[in-house]
Amino acid sequence: MIWTTANHWAILSGVEGNLAAYEAVLKDIRRQRIPVDTLYILGDVVGLHPDCEALVERLRSPKAGEPVPQICTGWWEEQYFNLHGVGGDPEAQALRETYGDDVLEKLWNNLSRESVEWLRSLDFGFLELDCLLIHGSTVSPSDELTPNTPPTILLDRLLRAQANQLFCGRSGLAFECHLESGAIGSQVTTLDGDIPPVSQTLTPRKVIGVGSLSRDLDRATYTLYLPHTNRLQFRTVAPTRTPVARGFG
Repeated sequence: MIWTTANHWAILSGVEGNLAAYEAVLKDIRRQRIPVDTLYILGDVVGLHPDCEALVERLRSPKAGEPVPQICTGWWEEQYFNLHGVGGDPEAQALRETYGDDVLEKLWNNLSRESVEWLRSLDFGFLELDCLLIHGSTVSPSDELTPNTPPTILLDRLLRAQANQLFCGRSGLAFECHLESGAIGSQVTTLDGDIPPVSQTLTPRKVIGVGSLSRDLDRATYTLYLPHTNRLQFRTVAPTRTPVARGFG
């Protein structure tokens, strides 16, 4: 994890090599009334798309005036690491079970070894102010949080990171889940008897899904966030159509 500071964030995930969708997001960012000074990409910058190599080159060389993307690894990056023998699952079992053996050659041809090594240099996640920005959660990149995830699990993921807000991208969904204030009581029983119960007061917390650039071929969804006002906006853009937006602009 690394600590950073920023004023206006654009947060996206699930690019999966879709260079056209990424360019559409950058174009939409430039249109914002409040300039975006920090761009977070929460994993899955690569995937099955044939433009993965071009997308990596684009990320490594932002144009003048563009925010330098702050990128963390995701599920697809882990699959590339496994395929190249530098991940935790050298047999790429999760990839095989999801996509079959035929996908291995395609991924191998999608990225150069140099690009894979660059991906290995990325962070696991970011801690900014009271926010955790990560692909899945601190449990793993494959940890998929959604609006249907039990609140106890959402709270566990927030407490693990000691964060009040968790921005994640694994599900590909754009959502905002609120956990209201309350208290948790716990008690431990040992062979010598009960240890006095402990009560922990909880402040309101949120889990935010930031959307995806590749789950829907006709559109890309990403998130804008203003930390000093805690204002959140989901934006939808199309590479060949006029962007549509909801919320503040």
